[in-house]
Amino acid sequence: MRNELTTERGPRTVRGGHGFRVRPHLVAQALAALLFPVLLHAQQQEDPDRLTRILFVVDASNSMNAFWGNEPRITVARRVLLEALAPLEKVPNLELALRLYGHQTRIEPGKQDCDDTRLEVPFAKGNTRAIQSKMNEVRCLGTTPIARSLEKAAADFPDNTARNVIILITDGIEACDEDPCAVSRALQAKGIILKPFIIGIGIDEANKYSLKCVGNYFDAGTPETFDRVMRVVIDQALGATTTQLLLLTDDGLPTETDMPVTFYDQRTGELRYDLVHTMNLRGVPDTLQIDPVYTYRIVAHTVPPSVKENVVLEPGRHNVIALMAGQGTLELRIEGAVTAEAPVPCIVRQQGRAETLNAQPMNTAQRYRTGTYDLEVLTLPRLAIPDVVIRQGRTTPVSIPRSGTINVAATEPGPGAIFLKKGNELLWVVDLDPRISKNQFKLLPGDYRVIYRRNSARETVFTVIKDFTVASGRAVSVEL
Repeated sequence: MRNELTTERGPRTVRGGHGFRVRPHLVAQALAALLFPVLLHAQQQEDPDRLTRILFVVDASNSMNAFWGNEPRITVARRVLLEALAPLEKVPNLELALRLYGHQTRIEPGKQDCDDTRLEVPFAKGNTRAIQSKMNEVRCLGTTPIARSLEKAAADFPDNTARNVIILITDGIEACDEDPCAVSRALQAKGIILKPFIIGIGIDEANKYSLKCVGNYFDAGTPETFDRVMRVVIDQALGATTTQLLLLTDDGLPTETDMPVTFYDQRTGELRYDLVHTMNLRGVPDTLQIDPVYTYRIVAHTVPPSVKENVVLEPGRHNVIALMAGQGTLELRIEGAVTAEAPVPCIVRQQGRAETLNAQPMNTAQRYRTGTYDLEVLTLPRLAIPDVVIRQGRTTPVSIPRSGTINVAATEPGPGAIFLKKGNELLWVVDLDPRISKNQFKLLPGDYRVIYRRNSARETVFTVIKDFTVASGRAVSVEL
């Protein structure tokens, strides 16, 4: 496809940067043409060979005997869970397991069994009937040891190689003075499980917050909504989704590419995916297999980074994520310099910020996010270049004159310094080395003064002052 995006050049900016205006209707045409092949492939699914393990951790504590609507909570939970399991019999590369808690020891006043949690149906393929049988015979007796159940669940998974998912179904909060949030974070950080799903059934508003920190919390406020919530959770647990990351220019075109990108877990900060953004053979951003379990913080490693927070993927469909990442190029040159010369670094800072963004050597080119930057070239003397504008898709050239060489020869070593003459002001540039009698420096073109006194002289009248001029690419000698 021929890209007919055209621009009109505007006024020049700092050292050769260019401004331009975009024709909006052509931007829309180009964007539509780029995205059309994406829509044709929007329903691609996850790798069919990838194994997923789902552990159902079900509350069977005494409170599950309470009525919810017209029947006990455990009856609703049993019916909805078993109906949701039926279609999973046909899902390839899926193993299920069931852990119950609060079902072995009857709760008594002043006494509760916080170890009342057990894996009742181990992981296996096609074991929905075993789960159904165990759910049908369970009796709700005891307390609610959520943290202990999550901790024990770590050993229920055979290994960490699959997508290990926990779906916790509960009507209450932790009852054993432990911290289920800390347990969940630890299991995720160790890579044992993905971020758990929690389905709260009939939980009052005050207690919901204590469960939200455990993982992805879903509120089944009524028996009627429980079934829908369960199916949404299972869809996410199966991870049936694809994702496309569009790195947008300032014009809104998804044409930025060829840069490392990192997906972080927004909640824990854990690194989940590293990749180099790539255009596929159709010329559009490649399709990614990204797990929808997590909420993501996405960082495209431009300079400075391009960041998108709180990215939520919808399971069972193709997700398109747009991230602004417009860039241009800063080209630094020393006029007439030869490659054999030692590299001179240039400190690059975002305008208005004190921290160093990059130390780019002169005679190189580097891509930066569009914006305004302040430069400081580490020549002698240092050279400040403010208000350098980087524009989308453009190269901003910045050049400085080539330094000259100054050779300072004294009769003997001694203290002294070289200053730049700026009107009536003397600006310090560099000290002479008091241990040696011959000093050599690379200085930018300009008028200078050297002030010196030999070590053996003990009176100020022996101070030597000499003015000299440095020309670009030339050498000058000063005898003291």
